[in-house]
Amino acid sequence: MPSAKNKQPVNAQIINGKTVNFDKEGFLSDLNDWNPAVANIIAKKENVQLEDTHWEIIHLLRQFYDQFELSPAMRPLVKYIAQQLGKEKASSMYLLTLFPNSPAKLASKIAGLPKPDNCL
Repeated sequence: MPSAKNKQPVNAQIINGKTVNFDKEGFLSDLNDWNPAVANIIAKKENVQLEDTHWEIIHLLRQFYDQFELSPAMRPLVKYIAQQLGKEKASSMYLLTLFPNSPAKLASKIAGLPKPDNCL
């Protein structure tokens, strides 16, 4: 994956012996630094305990990014989930239970992806 655009690192952390840089909002400065250990650290900072249901969405988000080279906003994310996982998991309410407040933004952050364009 390419580096995130226009991301100046403001916070560095050593994770598994490697320096990982984050921007001021906690998104990775270099998308190539992502791995499950990094995801768990980001999630912990956001008070999210990752379980299999979270990982399912995280992996799907990374798949979306690989395919379209962008982090999806909520509507495209829900549509993509419906196509890939079925309608029972494709709802804003379901995503809010996993990733509170702003599911597309928080899930993208934990997945090591850039912030979706329309998220504040």
